[in-house]
Amino acid sequence: MCTISSEYMLLASTTKTIDILHRMCELLTGQMVFKNQDMLASMLTQCLVPVQYADDAGLPTTQYPLNPNGSPAGIAGLCSADGRHLAMMPHPERCVMMWQWPWTPASWQPTGSMVSPWLCMFKNAFDWCLSHNR
Repeated sequence: MCTISSEYMLLASTTKTIDILHRMCELLTGQMVFKNQDMLASMLTQCLVPVQYADDAGLPTTQYPLNPNGSPAGIAGLCSADGRHLAMMPHPERCVMMWQWPWTPASWQPTGSMVSPWLCMFKNAFDWCLSHNR
């Protein structure tokens, strides 16, 4: 599972907050490695970690298989300070349609929607680009 921080509205929906989205991980690569603990702490305190691997309680985890690569603090993605650049490992582009999901929580009632909640990340990025056209 990945948890998406609502600190970054680029990733959070404008109509509802996305807290936890499930995402199957195919790769064990992409482990974040920091030069020192101060750099890691700085990324966390500056809210530059919008995507983290989460456990069943929704808390960041380093435990395999919930965190497939052992990244510290469950980091699955980093964002630049201005919010224009995002690097992440879970590959949400591979699960933007509901039929691409192998599993969904029982609490999710079918809405008839063909698109998954991960698509809002791309829609919001597109909308942000349009609103910041210079």
